[in-house]
Amino acid sequence: MFEHLKDIELRYEEVLQELSSPEVMNDAVLYRKRMQEQAELEPIVMKYREYCDTQAGIEDSLAMLEEESDEEMREMAKEELASCRDRIGDIERELKILLLPRDPNDEKNVIVEIRAGAGGDEAALFASDLFRMYAKYAEREHWHVDTMNSNENGIGGFKEIVFMIDGIGAYSKLKYESGVHRVQRIPVTESGGRIHTSTATVAIMPEVEDVEVEIDMNDCRFDVFRASGNGGQCVNTTDSAVRLTHIPTGIVVSCQDEKSQLKNKDKALKVLRARLYELEQEKAHSAEAEERRSQIGTGDRSEKIRTYNFPQGRVTDHRIKLTLHRLDAVMDGDLDELIDSLIAADQSAKLAKLA
Repeated sequence: MFEHLKDIELRYEEVLQELSSPEVMNDAVLYRKRMQEQAELEPIVMKYREYCDTQAGIEDSLAMLEEESDEEMREMAKEELASCRDRIGDIERELKILLLPRDPNDEKNVIVEIRAGAGGDEAALFASDLFRMYAKYAEREHWHVDTMNSNENGIGGFKEIVFMIDGIGAYSKLKYESGVHRVQRIPVTESGGRIHTSTATVAIMPEVEDVEVEIDMNDCRFDVFRASGNGGQCVNTTDSAVRLTHIPTGIVVSCQDEKSQLKNKDKALKVLRARLYELEQEKAHSAEAEERRSQIGTGDRSEKIRTYNFPQGRVTDHRIKLTLHRLDAVMDGDLDELIDSLIAADQSAKLAKLA
């Protein structure tokens, strides 16, 4: 591992030199690539240098204990030795995590699909709550949310809503959100005060570039229709909405939130690319069933991943058996503790598999 880390440090120094060279600075594409490479290598190099400094601290302390006769100096050396030894194991583990294979999609934007499941109008209201939760989280991360399509139920809920979250690293944080989310609460539509259980399905897909998934336009059928639901004067009075059918797979995508038919068509193609990419990923994962089982849930739409219990004010993630008693904060977009715990659990599982 440490030979590999030395090579990474050498490459990091090379990248820094290249970034200051006129050839790279005058080539916008190459400059962006080198900046991205520097950003990826820097955390590893900084942690490796911390490891080297700590190891040097151990060696210096041991040498001082052998050579020094002054008792006060020896006590200082012992304290420094104990401190460095306590820290070195943690640094090694952090280095192993940094060296884990990266998910190539981690830095991408995401397309999020939320659909109401069991529970009728209450499920649609819960889908709306989840949309608000993710929009609030995106706001905290300074990411941009762009709604692509929505189907309302008339009382403020969504039968379905599709939106993009545009932000560096969005997929790395949100990929663990795919699955079935369950809510337990007294619905506003319930007159008897009984607690109901409803569900909504969340799908998180990385935004896919044209070159990653090639679509033969001869395989696509576009239909235009008049948008429905809330909107401005143009939205409901012109044939701006687009329905895209991918004939080989039967995938149907509708987009109606833009006034322009062309913009809706572009958004529909983005969603189609993401869904086709997801299909390919599912095929690859089924071929690697053992690896898939070792991961924290990152894609199975049928997996029940989380319960939001309003009467008790708690949220429970079933995959890592984590319960938080601050549901209001979570629903307001404070997802950091949940997401950080999921990332840590996933990293631990991967480290255990390597071991």
